[in-house]
Amino acid sequence: MKIYLFGASGSGVTTLGLALAQHLKTPYFDSDHYFWAPSEPPFTVRRDPELRNQMIRQDLLDAGDWILGGSILNWGENVFPAFDLMVFLWIPPEIRLERLKKRELQRYGDVILTDPVRIALFDEFMRWAADYDQETGIANRTVSAHKAWLHQATVSTMEISGDFSVEERMQEVLAFLNLLTEPNNY
Repeated sequence: MKIYLFGASGSGVTTLGLALAQHLKTPYFDSDHYFWAPSEPPFTVRRDPELRNQMIRQDLLDAGDWILGGSILNWGENVFPAFDLMVFLWIPPEIRLERLKKRELQRYGDVILTDPVRIALFDEFMRWAADYDQETGIANRTVSAHKAWLHQATVSTMEISGDFSVEERMQEVLAFLNLLTEPNNY
């Protein structure tokens, strides 16, 4: 099974992906690992797109079954093996943005509130993250772009909208997977 999870930053894609991967005993791949080159501070140097695409394609082909999480919109044609299921996650922006603030503080500590360079990076990130729902033009990764992509997909899709627990989301996906894999009883 090849499952692709996506949504806004802070929507729970990685958390759900890791939980599903553990439950299904399937590897989880995070698009950020490929999009961003190692750097200090983290998430500031984009990897060369050709290298990124080559790396992720090879890793997914080698894995067989997998779960991929993150936004890969506009990464190019023929980069990814076909998905069996696309899952779009959405939560209200005020909840998502609060989660992101807490996550960033846990990851990096007070440096994002005290160091001028890190303050600027944090503020830029939060503006970018807020634009997902506001769609003011800061980002091309928006709720409208993701929903349009979901609705034109030629594979099975599902949307989970709302503030649900990881367990609730996982149960929804597992129930949907069971429907996909049940033999037809005609």
